[in-house]
Amino acid sequence: MENTIEVKGMRKVFGQNPAIKDASFNVKKGEIFGLLGPSGSGKTTTIKILTGELGQTAGEVNVLGIDSERFGTADFKSRIGILSDNSSLYERLSVYDNLKLFCRLYGAPLDHLDAILREVNMESERNKTVSKLSKGMKQRVLLAKALMHKPDLVFLDEPTSALDPGNMAQIHRGLQKLNEAGTTIFLTTHNMEEATELCDRVAFLHNGELQELDSPAALRYKYSTHAFHVETFAGDRLVIDNEPENADQIKELIGNGQVKAIHTDNPTLGQIFLKVTGKELV
Repeated sequence: MENTIEVKGMRKVFGQNPAIKDASFNVKKGEIFGLLGPSGSGKTTTIKILTGELGQTAGEVNVLGIDSERFGTADFKSRIGILSDNSSLYERLSVYDNLKLFCRLYGAPLDHLDAILREVNMESERNKTVSKLSKGMKQRVLLAKALMHKPDLVFLDEPTSALDPGNMAQIHRGLQKLNEAGTTIFLTTHNMEEATELCDRVAFLHNGELQELDSPAALRYKYSTHAFHVETFAGDRLVIDNEPENADQIKELIGNGQVKAIHTDNPTLGQIFLKVTGKELV
């Protein structure tokens, strides 16, 4: 199976309000795929459809070779992991007891819980009651819950939104390790650095419509002016078009030892999204 997710002409309407408008895309087996968009763009609705929490109004949706009509089966649920705004924990239980309970519900072995706790940097908090955890700690436990049965496909809706940079970096390493072992990851995030670092491909979603879909590097190249930005030791900031007739100017600057820094114009994913849609990714 080349594609883990296949979506053709997917629409979702709530009353008279279209949330998703004729979306079509594929997620390749073994990739990290990012769905990016501002709040209210349809990201969470898309995840809920792909995980069977909601049904689409129209279109075809196939996940892990399973048609959307069979998303409610135990086989489908056992092969996916989910971290979403609906994910929850038992507040009166400890971190370890929460995960042990979910292991039993999923039929997952208990012997790799310690490794999962290390992956999310919660090993030292294993006996702490969930109600006493910070928001960021709870987020890490929810991530462990989504990963503990080693699913083929993981849906992560803003997985690092409450984490500090240190824990975020550790989670990123864990996700990359999981992906290298063969797990496909479907990610939504407002953090464009995170998307650039983690994702093989990203899709821009705005007002329920897909605007762009490609690798971060390809999108940054597509929307670049390719001009050279030069900062000199004298404090000048020059923008030089990437044209053959400007080669001597750049050569002279370098030859005279004037160049403090030089780089081509590569916009961030956030800047590209703003250019495409006119909206910030918040």
